[in-house]
Formats: sequence, structure tokens, C-alpha cells
Amino acid sequence: MKKKAIIVSIKGATLSNKERLLFSNEKPWGLILFRRNIVSINQLQSLIKKIRILTKDIYFPILIDEEGLTVSRLKKLIQHDISANYFGGIYLKNKRLSICLYKTYLNSLCKKLKKIGININTIPVLDVLRANTSKVIGNRSFSKKKEIVKKLGKITVNQCHSNKIISVIKHIPGHGCAVSDSHFKTPKVNLSYNKLNSNDFFPFKSTSAKLAMTAHVLYKKIDSINVATFSKKIIKEIIRKKIGFRGILMSDDISMKALKFDLLTNAKKSLNAGCNLVLYCGGNINDNFKLIKSLPYIDKFTLKKTSEIYKILR
Repeated sequence: MKKKAIIVSIKGATLSNKERLLFSNEKPWGLILFRRNIVSINQLQSLIKKIRILTKDIYFPILIDEEGLTVSRLKKLIQHDISANYFGGIYLKNKRLSICLYKTYLNSLCKKLKKIGININTIPVLDVLRANTSKVIGNRSFSKKKEIVKKLGKITVNQCHSNKIISVIKHIPGHGCAVSDSHFKTPKVNLSYNKLNSNDFFPFKSTSAKLAMTAHVLYKKIDSINVATFSKKIIKEIIRKKIGFRGILMSDDISMKALKFDLLTNAKKSLNAGCNLVLYCGGNINDNFKLIKSLPYIDKFTLKKTSEIYKILR
């Protein structure tokens, strides 16, 4: 399973000649889909089938951000205008009902994803809401209460895995403490380690998730220079040791404006800091090739964890 340490994206609803070469000749770890890639169920099923033929990999990772409501790439195809926060709200009033409804919802969503051919959904959002949390998180979070976020997050991972869909916990070690949107600028957080550890880091601990996505957030009192994605200190001491995450760590999109360097530098900084994979969402074919030619193959740890993912997908 020789794969490059990158998840790529494509430009449109069909593969260009260069994109065919990307999947047949190069070895990206996976592909992430966006609305620009989706026209109909038949078109999307055909696209995914072609990619798996080109990669000669029936379990080739196809990712999507299908959270519901504000973040739904499949809006044209499936209706689930519902948010994580909705289930968190029910949980406050009736735990058993919330869990029952949420499991039913997840089973239905996973069934639809499997039918299409998608095998990784980048849920759950484990960011804990605050009064001033950036609107980019908003109702994507389950709750202001860390215990509810952790409980429903755990159910998400387990339910997805039981349906042979891999989940991605995000945005580790926590984006709920940030007041700005990392798509457009670098969020800077001035909270102490103790405050972050007791609240924001809490939902990410003791998880069975196989994948986690980093936060492009600067936690000034832990690392005053580097956002989490670029921070050896945060990845090694916080994410790996204190939080204890043992799965594959992927960066959030390296083309987001929270990161201040060019794409290749962003990618290399992420990997050097301890990310196992980088995520590129821009879909530019020249950038895809430039990145994939310049980045290393996955290491032994990521290879082992990828094999564990494939076992769940069988």
C-alpha cells in the first residue's frame, strides 16, 4: 500500500486527462469531494468507480464533509437539513431520545454514503461552543457542554464504524475557543493550557477514531509562533501525549488563509510538525502534481493505521 501523504481534490464532475494520470500514475492517499464534483447520484457513482479502477484499489478513500445543514456537499442529492447542535439540544432534555434519534439518523446517512461509494465522512465536529465561538463552527458543534460533545462524538465514531464508514474527528485540539474563521485569517487564542485542557481538549480524549483533522489555530500560550497544524509541540505533547490520539492525523486544508506560506511550504511544515497526511482542497491539477511529486510516501505508522481503516471498510 504505497501511498503519498496527501489527500487531493479535483476540479469538476468528471476527470480530466491529467486527473486520470494523477490517479493512475501517482499514489495519493485519498480524495475529498466538494459540491463542484457532484451533479447526480449516477454521475457521482460513476466518478468514484472510475477513480477506484484507476487506483486499482476497491477501498480507495473517498472523503466528504457531510455534516448536514450548513455543511452539506450532497445537498443536491440527499435531504438532511439538520445539525449536530439539534441533537445536542435534544440531549439536554432527553438523553435516551437524543441518542436513539441520532443513531437512526447516522445509520440512514451512512447507508446513503455507502450506496454512492463514499467511505469517509469528516464528522464529528468535537469543538465545544462558547458565547463568542466563530460562526464558522456554530451549529456544527453539538453543544456548549463538553460532556455532551464527547458523548455524541463517541456515538458518531462507533455508529459510523459499525456501518463501514470511517469518521474524522475535528478540529483537534479544539476550534470552539477561536473567535475568527480560519478559512480567512489565523485565529489566535490566548487561553491557558489548563483552561484549554479542561474544556476544549476534553472531547478528543479516549477516542476510537482512526482519523483526526487539525485546527489551524494559534494557541499563543502553548506555542506562540505556530498554529497547531505546524506545531511540533502541540502535535507531540498535546495531541499525541495529553489527548492521547493514536490514529492518523491529517491537516485541515493547506490552502486556507490561516496558513501564511505557499502550498508546498504549508504541506511540508504540516508533515514536519507531525501530521501524517496533508489535505489539499483547491482542486488545481498543477498544484496536485506539484504537491504529490514533492511529498513523501506515508510512513510505517500511517501504513499500519491505513490497514486498520481498510479492515473496517471490508
